Amino acid sequence: MKNKILLSLLGLFALNTISAQTTETSQEKSEKKVYIKGNALLLPIGIINAGIEHQINKKFTIQSDVLISPWKSFAGHEAQIYMGTIEGRYYFKEAFKGWHIGANISAGIYTIQKPSYWNNNIYVDAQLGVPSQYINSQLYQKGYSILFGIEGGYQFRLADNWNMDIFAGIGNSQDFYKGYVRGTGERYDSANGYNRSGEIIPYRGGVMISYQLK
Repeated sequence: MKNKILLSLLGLFALNTISAQTTETSQEKSEKKVYIKGNALLLPIGIINAGIEHQINKKFTIQSDVLISPWKSFAGHEAQIYMGTIEGRYYFKEAFKGWHIGANISAGIYTIQKPSYWNNNIYVDAQLGVPSQYINSQLYQKGYSILFGIEGGYQFRLADNWNMDIFAGIGNSQDFYKGYVRGTGERYDSANGYNRSGEIIPYRGGVMISYQLK
């Protein structure tokens, strides 16, 4: 009889423990927020930068976003960029509130005219070191990039389910590209395969308007 009572008590304790753990797990899951967001700073010039930020725990989130600049010509310059980014963020106060820092990795493809080519100077072949028959404004670049960087920013509540996220980032860009002449499509450089360059540049930033999905 005593054994039956003891087993019954143990069974009740186990059921209560499982129930409590299930409730706690359910609460933890329900507390993890998800926001979709769009960059209001870039939208007026026709560049789409949108993403989703998912809470991991009290202070950490993961954000994935895309940037699409579809311009074959913008103010007379090629400006097509298609980029995806994964970013981890740490909030000093709590997720989606206050100051945050983060680290990210991005990859993208592009057809652009570099700002250093926005002039009518004679193009000098980097491999041969001699002037060419082209001027810089005739030329553009096509290739891909891999970027690693850090960012910082501040996020705050606008209204129920709405936040504003102000952020900026900088990082190392490893670029692989070929140079072409506008109109003919022929290469203007004498490189065998891709040109390669690496530089530190600001490549993330803006004002994200965020809406809470859950």
